Amino acid sequence: MSRREPVLNPVPIKSLHPTQITVGFREVAEKRREWRERSDKKGSEYLGRHMVPIVWGPNDRAYILDHHHLCLALLKDGVEEVLVDAVLDLRTLGGREFWSYLDNRAWCHPYDETGARVGFKAIPAKVAALKDDPYRSLAGELRRAGGFAKDITPFSEFIWADYLRRRVKPKLVDDDFGAALTRALKLSKAEAASYLPGWCGPSPLD
Repeated sequence: MSRREPVLNPVPIKSLHPTQITVGFREVAEKRREWRERSDKKGSEYLGRHMVPIVWGPNDRAYILDHHHLCLALLKDGVEEVLVDAVLDLRTLGGREFWSYLDNRAWCHPYDETGARVGFKAIPAKVAALKDDPYRSLAGELRRAGGFAKDITPFSEFIWADYLRRRVKPKLVDDDFGAALTRALKLSKAEAASYLPGWCGPSPLD
């Protein structure tokens, strides 16, 4: 991405538009915890280090390219504004052209909470309307536990979430997240996961 100058004036979070349908609500809760630990004395510094990359789209709307979890966490904690970094100006494009452009560059993720590909119209218009995908939370926790390495592949945690979705039962994720993580750690070392971004295997399954 060729970046332009950051917008140093704060932008209301409520005015930002997502480019994905889901987040992991457990991940959002973790971001809220991080924010609360820093908000009193280092809040401004924290926000300055986590500028939200956006692309300008039709009707002068700002679309988020990253930090969806952070934006939702800050919104839930009563933070009204964030600093944004404008990556590209696509305000001359029509709606279909705009979404096609983002899609072709892996700048949007039109997949629902079941991992199914859906139409661009299903992407919510507001940060507050983002839906929960528990497997995205599981993938995020798996990375922090060393199950895979951070990778530059776009939406890499969602790719891992989809892998886990087919192998870890929803009831286990809902009822015993710790046990689900233990299962995910074993699965992350399997040869079947070798195609995934940041893979750190191999190790035989028990």
